[in-house]
Amino acid sequence: MGGIERVILLAGGNKSTQSKHIKTAVKLARKLSGGFISKIKLSRWDSAEHLKTEQDMVAYLDACLEEAGDDAAFIAHALGVVARAKGMTQLARDTGLGRESLYKALSGEGNPSFATILKVMAALGVKLHAEIAHP
Repeated sequence: MGGIERVILLAGGNKSTQSKHIKTAVKLARKLSGGFISKIKLSRWDSAEHLKTEQDMVAYLDACLEEAGDDAAFIAHALGVVARAKGMTQLARDTGLGRESLYKALSGEGNPSFATILKVMAALGVKLHAEIAHP
């Protein structure tokens, strides 16, 4: 018997908040379905798999920068997603940094230095620019 399929996409966060966010999504799904859920299927979404072109990568970073506010870990994670899409091994060569160090720094749980961020951005071929912030 067919039914309505609902997809709830969880974005952002990190491993320490993952359980909480999944529980929130399940509660939302139950609410949307009137309390009846016959089956819950969880699928991992990796944005890096969907960033195919440089334009995709820049649009993704731009959206993340817009959304992040003052969340530095979110921005570092977004750079990590783009780095994985482009290839972490090549990025390590281009930056002169270790691949494992890059994975850690750009995981969203690391705390990369601003110098590392600038090296990564240069190696990815993206520029940091300023504009007037509008409240």
